[in-house]
Amino acid sequence: MGADSTALVIGATGNVGPNVVRQLIGEGVTTRALLLPDDPKAGRLPAEGVEIFHGDLADPDSLLPALDGVDAVLLMWPFFTLDVETAPAVLAHIERHARRVVFVSSIGVHIGYEHADNNCHAYLEQLIEKTGLAWTFLQTTGFTANARLSYAAQIKATGVVRSPYGAAARSSIHEEDVAAVAVRALTGGDLAGRRLVITGPEVLTQVEQVRIIGELIGRELSWQDVPAEAALNAMVGAGWPPAYASGALDYFSQLTEEPELVTTTVEEVIGRPPRTFREWAAEFADDFR
Repeated sequence: MGADSTALVIGATGNVGPNVVRQLIGEGVTTRALLLPDDPKAGRLPAEGVEIFHGDLADPDSLLPALDGVDAVLLMWPFFTLDVETAPAVLAHIERHARRVVFVSSIGVHIGYEHADNNCHAYLEQLIEKTGLAWTFLQTTGFTANARLSYAAQIKATGVVRSPYGAAARSSIHEEDVAAVAVRALTGGDLAGRRLVITGPEVLTQVEQVRIIGELIGRELSWQDVPAEAALNAMVGAGWPPAYASGALDYFSQLTEEPELVTTTVEEVIGRPPRTFREWAAEFADDFR
């Protein structure tokens, strides 16, 4: 993919998307970003160097202006919004315009925990494989940024994180490292047809993550396990589909017995090891103060 090529980032204002946009711009690639018309996170994108298009995955035809003239597409699909009626139409539009798609999937597909009938990542992988696109799937563990979502408000309010399964051990991945692998897949053909299992360099329990954050902000923090049922009710109340919320909690329960795997994929693809959780937490320490 040369400097005269064009890449579209779908899911451009999440945790990974803005990093992909910045890195593509840095590589000299003509870069487009697809945003919802009223996207409140639009400020996460660079002020210059990216072409902004508005559209909605729920309305496949709204993607057409952004896809015109595109060579490669990064696809992130928020699993709460995936619609089995519109997903095939979205992929058909991508296939008619682009040659390559990189899909940010989930570790759950790799370990067999997530099945296609869940209408989520495994389902989309199967649909993409049936197209004529050159595809790469990034099957990632949880993003380090999820710690901000899960812990920050509680840490700032009380210094106590109340959540189930503090002993769940994860190999969380820095979102910039996911982006770096995605950019390699978008701009080169050697990763086509591969399922890349993307993890961080270490396994840490949730309790250990909170301890590291406390060390970095100079504050003694603690963890308090709460019943999974209470967490399930809170997640559903916040908008999680019950099946997804229950599945996520079941997975965390599993991780208290069998920690997530660690791979060397990031280093093999981009030539350096992925960042540690401590490095991420130091970068975003102010978010916890």
